[in-house]
Amino acid sequence: MAVLTMIVSGVYVLACLLLILVVLLQQGKGGDIAAAFGGGGTQAAFGARAGASLLTRVTTVLGTLFMAGSLLLAIIGQRGPGSVLGGLDAPEATPVEMEEPATLPEPASTDDESESGDSATTEDPQ
Repeated sequence: MAVLTMIVSGVYVLACLLLILVVLLQQGKGGDIAAAFGGGGTQAAFGARAGASLLTRVTTVLGTLFMAGSLLLAIIGQRGPGSVLGGLDAPEATPVEMEEPATLPEPASTDDESESGDSATTEDPQ
């Protein structure tokens, strides 16, 4: 998949650069790049009407490649539903040993109190 992405990216960058060049070569209203490099040289090479139609066709093809390439790169780059931690392995589950809950001491009963009272009477020194 990485090789396909690299190939499509390379073709996409090439199409972008050529599209920029072709748009700049087209004859505008006098302020185009062709005028900067000698004026009518492009008109003599392609002819006045033939050059315009050739550059228009090349612009259409390169514009279509630009749109298709951007759509294809967006589809290739899409990862689908998932989370940030989707590629990581889950940690191993370690069993947790539960300790038995501590028992509270039982409250003193009334029987203990009566026994302590009896012991107090039995120990009565006389």
